[in-house]
Amino acid sequence: MSDTAPAWVVPAMRAGYAARGFVYAVVGGIAVSSAVRGGNAEGTTGAISSLQGGPWGQALLWAVALGLLAYALWRGLASWMDLERHGTDARGLIARTGIAVSGVVHLGLAIYAARVALGGGGSGGGTESWTARLMQMPFGRWLVVIGGLIVIGAGIYYGYKGLSEKYKRNLRATRLTERLEPVCKAGLLAHGIAIALIGGFFVYAGWTSDASEAGGMEQAFATVRQAAFGRVLLGLMGLGFVGFAVYCWIEAVYRIVPARAGRDVISMARAAKRRAEARV
Repeated sequence: MSDTAPAWVVPAMRAGYAARGFVYAVVGGIAVSSAVRGGNAEGTTGAISSLQGGPWGQALLWAVALGLLAYALWRGLASWMDLERHGTDARGLIARTGIAVSGVVHLGLAIYAARVALGGGGSGGGTESWTARLMQMPFGRWLVVIGGLIVIGAGIYYGYKGLSEKYKRNLRATRLTERLEPVCKAGLLAHGIAIALIGGFFVYAGWTSDASEAGGMEQAFATVRQAAFGRVLLGLMGLGFVGFAVYCWIEAVYRIVPARAGRDVISMARAAKRRAEARV
């Protein structure tokens, strides 16, 4: 693989994280509003659809579509060229596969945003519809179960990434990023919980051969709301998603692309290591 990334990768990455942050800010804001005023919380596609008809709706939809497309391109190239230096061992290949899957998911969201901007909407009938079609394939229900387990693993990883501070590896050390560490941790944990819940829905849907049990982020919010002190938990989860949006915006400004960063760039992880060594 090449030792350096194309120059356009960095601005594409920054635009992508900015758009991703905007979408999750809307998701979190709707969830908080739902907890306070009632009504249903929305997932990512619902948040995108909510922009339609609002002030500057068309412009925002196209900005989100282009930003998410840039994010998808960045993730695809990061996986293919190993721009984050994960390596080619088993662990590195798993990480790069996850990056590629993230790119595909956000490409789908970019297409959805463009369709909404053009006056249409999503295609395929939603999560339940394509899950039902998948179940009709040979070993389809087991593919759904396996997919759900992978999604649960992704959710656990997001939580682990926040609690273990792995996100510091590719963030530039600044006074602002240091101060916003608690926000990053809370955002990654909230996002991980929601992703793990979604994976659980798919596992249950495949296990019971009932596609109606499959659901996305909207169902994850509904499940949280039905728990004891559900509105409080939903509000906290919504705030967590706002925190995840802030984390995405921090990534947009301060993320380091190892394949293009010079040796003089100090990551948060490297700065923390230096402080620890100085105390010894």
